[in-house]
Amino acid sequence: MGSLGYGYTPTHPGEVLKDEIEYRGITQTLLAKQMGMSYNILNDILNGRRPLTTSTAMMFEAALNVPADSLMRLQLKYNMQAAQKDSKLNKRLAEIRKMTATL
Repeated sequence: MGSLGYGYTPTHPGEVLKDEIEYRGITQTLLAKQMGMSYNILNDILNGRRPLTTSTAMMFEAALNVPADSLMRLQLKYNMQAAQKDSKLNKRLAEIRKMTATL
């Protein structure tokens, strides 16, 4: 692995958002309706099955006052750790490093 290891299990931003809406006692159905988002998309984000996009992060910020930039940093770290666990990608990266070592 590269030098970007984080040393912990990645947290999908949906986990943080799910905890927040549960703490506030808001139903996913109501939040999805208020945000103009389908319940299925909202539920997929909250359960880590769908990535958070910049637009959806901004929508959550508008609805819950959770900073979009913090959510996007979580998503980036989650994506990086998922990529680091991808054996096919790691093999390709090793090949690239080997080929470019002489440059």
